[in-house]
Amino acid sequence: MAAPTRDKPEIEAPAGDGPSGRRGVLRRRAFVVACDVGALIAGALIARRSVPTADLPWWSVVLFALTFWLFIIASNLYNSRLATDRNEELARVARSGVRAVIVLGLVVVVLGVDVGYRSIMFLLLSSVSTVGVVRECLRLWFARRRQAGQGLWGSVLVAGEEEAVDFRRRIEADSSSPHIVLAHVDPDECEGAEELVTRTVSAARRSGAQGAIVVESLLDARTANALVRGLLQAHLYVDLASTLVDISADRLATRSLGSGIVTWIAPRPKSGWRGRAKRLFDVVVASTVLAVVSPVFAVIALVIKVTSPGAVFFRQERVGRYGEPFDMLKFRSMVVNAEELLAELQLGNEGSGPLFKMKSDPRVTSIGRFIRKSSLDELPQLLNVLRNEMSLVGPRPALRAEMADWEPALYARLDVKPGITGMWQVSGRSGTTFAEYTRLDLYYVHNWSMLVDLSIMLRTIPAVLRSEGAY
Repeated sequence: MAAPTRDKPEIEAPAGDGPSGRRGVLRRRAFVVACDVGALIAGALIARRSVPTADLPWWSVVLFALTFWLFIIASNLYNSRLATDRNEELARVARSGVRAVIVLGLVVVVLGVDVGYRSIMFLLLSSVSTVGVVRECLRLWFARRRQAGQGLWGSVLVAGEEEAVDFRRRIEADSSSPHIVLAHVDPDECEGAEELVTRTVSAARRSGAQGAIVVESLLDARTANALVRGLLQAHLYVDLASTLVDISADRLATRSLGSGIVTWIAPRPKSGWRGRAKRLFDVVVASTVLAVVSPVFAVIALVIKVTSPGAVFFRQERVGRYGEPFDMLKFRSMVVNAEELLAELQLGNEGSGPLFKMKSDPRVTSIGRFIRKSSLDELPQLLNVLRNEMSLVGPRPALRAEMADWEPALYARLDVKPGITGMWQVSGRSGTTFAEYTRLDLYYVHNWSMLVDLSIMLRTIPAVLRSEGAY
């Protein structure tokens, strides 16, 4: 008896320039590969010119670069749909470089050849740096293209009405998102999994979408599996949208469990050696910066004293870690009775929620306007850092009065020390809404790491130079 057969579906794979289109994928992948190879060559040349030639023979450089590139491939860094952020991408690049050094070290030991180990470490540093810089440039370039409407991932959104509105809002709020929703299919309007698959594939064909974003929480296991298999059979990519929010992607790992899949989330402890490392970093950097800017510190204090009556420093009680109050220091940028005049200006409040912001605040002095715009008024908070009341990076230090309007979830921001800079400051500051400010604070608290702190500090410099949202 012949085995039962199925007709092969007549499905044409996308061949256009979209992320699922063969031409678009191959062009972008080839371009990124070429950039990585160029970066590895540049890193190798820098190392060869910076160390004694005898310590780093050409064969070791070629072996390292080739192995480094193979580990980059193994790290899935050429998958254009891999959901990684900047920190995760750089971490994968660094891990690939370290593995390449281990391979080179093993070859050196086995062959018994004379290679300078310090030179190998310099080769690692230069190569990881060049690849990291090139990857960051590519990230910025691709982001600009997406903002111009190029290289976007056209998708069909499979979600209920409320979830669809929320998801579209999240895509619009994320300027780095490559997604663009071209069609929407509501599972509640479909009779069974077969109709859901048919309608989703048809919507993709009509709209030119290359895949689908499926909010899987709305579907039972049987329907979700049937939908995913049907879309993949139709040569459409599938993004499964989780209901989790404010969890960094680098904390997630998918693993097999029997024939199913589970997602593992790593905890991020804030105490122990991590807390001590953060404190040591705060003290070293704050002390160094204070020593460097002390002349600027003195000049600002003198100008404030000469141009406006009152104290040089403005002290205001803020809420610190675990709700402990402390006096936050700033250079005084307003008239001495600014707090008394606040009630009269409430009608002109341009801030969101309990935050008071006014672009043309009449209480601000002439020198105060400059130091606020340039963020120089924040310099005295380095003293708060040394007093262990604040950190260099953390949530914005809140006023006690603001806490009356906090939702219960926002109290989690008290688990860490407030910071001079943070995700709120590098994301538009006064230009962000209170809801965005809340979301950014909670994202930082739940996903804190030293790498996140370093990333925020690096982003603070251009944000200050551009005076984003500062007034």
